[in-house]
Amino acid sequence: MAKICVIGSTSMDLVVTSSKRPSAGETVLGENFATVPGGKGANQAVAAARLGAEVTMIGCIGDDYYGKAMMDNFRSNGVLIEYVEPVTGVESGTAHIILAEGDNSIIVVKGANDHVTPAFVEKALDTIRSADMVLIQQEIPEETVSYVSDICREFNVPMLLNPAPARPISDSIIENASYLTPNEHECSVLFTGMSTTEALRKYPNKLFITEGSNGVRFYDGETEVLVPAYKVNAIDTTGAGDTFNAAFAVALAEGKSMQDSVKFGNRAASLSVTKFGAQGGMPTRAEVEGSL
Repeated sequence: MAKICVIGSTSMDLVVTSSKRPSAGETVLGENFATVPGGKGANQAVAAARLGAEVTMIGCIGDDYYGKAMMDNFRSNGVLIEYVEPVTGVESGTAHIILAEGDNSIIVVKGANDHVTPAFVEKALDTIRSADMVLIQQEIPEETVSYVSDICREFNVPMLLNPAPARPISDSIIENASYLTPNEHECSVLFTGMSTTEALRKYPNKLFITEGSNGVRFYDGETEVLVPAYKVNAIDTTGAGDTFNAAFAVALAEGKSMQDSVKFGNRAASLSVTKFGAQGGMPTRAEVEGSL
């Protein structure tokens, strides 16, 4: 069983479904509304746990109803929550999601996630040091991502950085990370002025660019490889990237090859979009292996 340590955000997703995405100044009628657990960190933790890993989550919640609900959700999915703590007087993070025209638009309010500081993470150093893989994203402060990258480099712990949402990051974080998994937009923010091919060749077997329904692209040191996505009837794409990252991390931690790890991630992600909610469609290990 791979030991995965996820450091990141925990949020509640407020999801509106509509046939039309409103333009600026426009009001449209929605079809459905749902409140479901989310946050990139929490999503990746839940996805990895469903895929059979031993997962420890490190993060902060608000001292509110959403915070309690998200803790219950971690427990029900088998995620270890010793290092998930409420912040007094602070609201939980929320994501406001519009599902329309086959895709999603999201506004994130970080709330308690801004309290995932280096000092907070330091409490869990022993857990980080003993992990087979650390999985981290960018819905928490940049200084925390930098701190964790330094710790992982110091103790030779593989770290997968999912650099979302997009923001420029330091060269030291990029160098410290074992794996980077931006989408095409995030890649252009990280590597300004570089083509996709130039970026891939600079970081062989380290940079994995997710291209949605096209698949995932990386450079293996000799050839640029595109591992194609699986074709499915997508109902809700929210959380697909988080599912890919979790599955990719689990496969790598278990010692699978690069290409097999990407394939495993792609299959898990494809299954996740066939149901509603960021976590609602995240598959179990048996579901992924049974469909490969």
